Amino acid sequence: MDDDETQPLLAPVPPPSANLNAAVATAAARQYPCIPDPDVNISNDDSFDWRIDFDPNGDAENPLEWPKAYHNGVIMLLAFMAFIVTFTCIGLLPIADQIILDLEHAESKSASVLLVTIWELGEAAGPLLIAPLSETYGRAAVFNAANVLFVFWTVVAARSPSSHVLILSRFMTGCAVASNVLNPAIIGDMLPADQRGSAMATLMLAPLLGGAMGPVITGAMAQSVGWRNVLSCAAVMAGVCELAFVFLLRETYKPSIIRRRNARWEGKRDDLVLKAVAGGEAHEHTAVAIWKAVKRPAAVLGGSFVLQILSLYGAVMFTFYYITSTTLPEVLKNVHGLPQVEIASSFFAFSVGSAMGVLACNLLIDRIYIYLGGKNKQGAKAEFCMPLSIASAFILPLSVALFGWAAERAWPVALLLGIVSVQGFAILSAMVPLMAYVVDAFGLYSASALTAVLIARCLASTFLPLAVGPLIDALGYAWGFMMLAGLALVVAPVPWLVMRYGEGWRQWSVYTRDDGL
Repeated sequence: MDDDETQPLLAPVPPPSANLNAAVATAAARQYPCIPDPDVNISNDDSFDWRIDFDPNGDAENPLEWPKAYHNGVIMLLAFMAFIVTFTCIGLLPIADQIILDLEHAESKSASVLLVTIWELGEAAGPLLIAPLSETYGRAAVFNAANVLFVFWTVVAARSPSSHVLILSRFMTGCAVASNVLNPAIIGDMLPADQRGSAMATLMLAPLLGGAMGPVITGAMAQSVGWRNVLSCAAVMAGVCELAFVFLLRETYKPSIIRRRNARWEGKRDDLVLKAVAGGEAHEHTAVAIWKAVKRPAAVLGGSFVLQILSLYGAVMFTFYYITSTTLPEVLKNVHGLPQVEIASSFFAFSVGSAMGVLACNLLIDRIYIYLGGKNKQGAKAEFCMPLSIASAFILPLSVALFGWAAERAWPVALLLGIVSVQGFAILSAMVPLMAYVVDAFGLYSASALTAVLIARCLASTFLPLAVGPLIDALGYAWGFMMLAGLALVVAPVPWLVMRYGEGWRQWSVYTRDDGL
């Protein structure tokens, strides 16, 4: 790792030259109040901080000070894109077997599962560029570019001549998903810590609706107009959403805003040397800047123990969404003999539980954060996001074990779907606090930190479901899912450990210690 790779984005700024044009500085002081007043003698004083920064008395370019109506509008727009992403991903789940049969004229269980889960592998690869580039060139530009690629590869998927091309296009579409990693980061840019929990919960509700409506809509559409038109419809919706992003989404990332402000100031300066708050990375050769950006998530992950254990925890917790989603249709078809339409409708059970989890997060995360912060002499801290996740971490293993026994013993469908709802509640009420914690703890590095969480989650969600089939064949549903429940139980103490010891662990890392960012 290069020496400068470990330097914070908000790097200290060297003092200026003493020769200062008073007229220019006076104008700059009015526009950028953080620049010292020219009437002050600064020629022999190196203590001044010459960074151009937001005006603490009010700044129209500060995302934290934008109107609440605009904040809410951006949140709704982000939520709509998240809905489309999940609709496109999960929508193929109930018709995956049919698609493979249509393209290859033969059944293949592994190809059907891979058609769904390969998306997650793409979502693991894409953020390696999306997140760090957003910390180099800004959220808005990267988000828009990723959305354009998402539309393109969705169209390619709709026109795929073979399962190999379709699986490749699904992988590339997953690579282009920006909402998973940038949505929480944008929320962190725009909202203070005690308001982020409810906003993130709102964003999580949209993909739940997409995951619930996707299988039902695609199941019906595939029978009437074909699966290709289903994907074409998703491409049109994504294209419309991207047009709205182009016209409405402003840059939210502070260092990018400051860089642009600095560029405007440099055009008016005399011989004063100023640097933006974000340092000089944006002025480096493009290839060098991109290479540093790509390395940053690995640097953040390698330099933070708390991020490492949270990434493992999040990966195990979220993979049960795909384990259940790929196993439930098989159970309902082979054990209970339900038709395709009813199987597709069963995914509402997971979404109902997930929606309850989101509602709990919406109501409780910020309130718990504020309450614990008020009782703590040192004020609020990132660990106060975690209490809800502690309870959910122990609910999930129980629900996973019960799912296996319900499938093995052919318990009533209503009871089986009730267990699925509990799983949805546990997964979402565990993941939302985790995301809120990462955004709060890592600050300007939140996108890179979220990338580490997302990559671990996506890798687990891609490959672990592939092992469930052989596990069930060897042990049956009951004991196979008992083993999976044991895996969930192993990581269940992580939220409590972070709540108890996380503040101390954060001091070990330059990216999270309290005297850093």
